Amino acid sequence: MTDAELFTSFYIWLAIAVVIILVAAVLLILVQRAAQRILDLAIAALGLVQKTREQTDIIWALDGTNTTAVEILETAESIKGHGAAVAAALHDAEGGR
Repeated sequence: MTDAELFTSFYIWLAIAVVIILVAAVLLILVQRAAQRILDLAIAALGLVQKTREQTDIIWALDGTNTTAVEILETAESIKGHGAAVAAALHDAEGGR
């Protein structure tokens, strides 16, 4: 192999290596941009999830409201029962006179 052929071969392989490095660099840049876009979307989604959570916390508070409503209903029924007993006792007391 002559010096001219050796230099020609060297420059061909150098050009191939440069092309490979450029392709790899472009691919890395594309991967980085895709990762950044995914991060941006994830941050936006997290904000929406937090907002949804804040808006639905009140739904979970309904359990406490329902418990209180049941207690009020039970108290009202108890008052009704006692009121009926008092009314019956008064009726009987008036009837006995």
